[in-house]
Amino acid sequence: MTGQIARPRTFVPAGEEFLLLPPTAQAFAYRNVDRMFATRVIRRGDHVSKLDRGIEIMPSYEIDGVSYSVDEYISRANVAGLLVIHDGSIVLERYSLGLDEATRWSSMSTIKSLTSTLIGVALKEGAIASLHDPVSKYIPELRSSAYDAVRVRDLLTMSSGVEWIEDYTDRRSHVNKYSKSLGDKRAGGVLALMKELRAIHPPGTVYNYNTGDTYVLGCLLTAATGERLADYMSRKIWAPLGMEQDAFYTLESDDGQEIGGSRAGIVLRDFGRFGLFILRDGVIDGQSLLPADWIQQAGSAAFELSPETNRYGAVGYGYSWWIDPDGSMVAVGFAGQSLYINRRKKLIVVTLSCQPQPPYATCYSVDLRREYHAFKRAISETVG
Repeated sequence: MTGQIARPRTFVPAGEEFLLLPPTAQAFAYRNVDRMFATRVIRRGDHVSKLDRGIEIMPSYEIDGVSYSVDEYISRANVAGLLVIHDGSIVLERYSLGLDEATRWSSMSTIKSLTSTLIGVALKEGAIASLHDPVSKYIPELRSSAYDAVRVRDLLTMSSGVEWIEDYTDRRSHVNKYSKSLGDKRAGGVLALMKELRAIHPPGTVYNYNTGDTYVLGCLLTAATGERLADYMSRKIWAPLGMEQDAFYTLESDDGQEIGGSRAGIVLRDFGRFGLFILRDGVIDGQSLLPADWIQQAGSAAFELSPETNRYGAVGYGYSWWIDPDGSMVAVGFAGQSLYINRRKKLIVVTLSCQPQPPYATCYSVDLRREYHAFKRAISETVG
């Protein structure tokens, strides 16, 4: 009998299972995205911007007449990381579920909002001429496809008009075909999937959440700037902003195109630093990286939504940012990731989680959306 010497190994879930994981596997997977998929580093710079620390807040919130503390919220909502920054200072920071200060947690779809901000950077410097440019101007491979008539703005606002099913429980859905292609590290697989989609609405007329649109947006950025997406993010934002850790984009294959809309890896406090960048209107060291009205437009509803019909409870969708019922802009990701930015109150709340998903969620008694909004309101009331 011949074979390999028995050595200790760590089991890593298959990439195609990423959206279908049981609760027992979620925390490990979200801390180890770079062991499941191909990735490319978003490099930090030589300096780290200091985050001031203020007096710690201890908000409590109420559900059905019962009051809960911060620690109880972390337990009830399966929170791995919680960061609150008010008026530029950290006022609450917590870690759980194996996350620590140096561990990169999966951004899920919150990276959509970060990638979309790079569109503003590219527009400001002229690499993208106009948000009304057709996508095929930058990505010739999409000519004669449903994306031929789609504009850059339509990608930003999830209104490409192409048929896309974002059903995480259906293995035949477009989003799970996309996920399997990433897990298989199939070069060109995602773009091939996007080229096959058919148009069902005129571009810019109907909102339909589509992770594939943000993949196309990332391809467009690479083509327009002539830089790999991770390098562009590093050069324009990550290094100048003084992030404390390298981050990463997930790739569609080994050394392939970055995935602009999901599964990046970022540490908790660097999410907070990006929130501060938005609060400061995209200014770093006195230099404005974004068009004058970009943050206002990005955080305004291009499409109004009914809170009951989306997983966050948003009332609108802007430039790849969800609009909170209180008017704040929020980056939202699968299984409870969020970057909430209240510009009026100078308040940032970062939540990293591994909330159970169907079919396992049916056994979980906590209304996670209701819990999140109650806790967020308590934070807002506490800071005044």
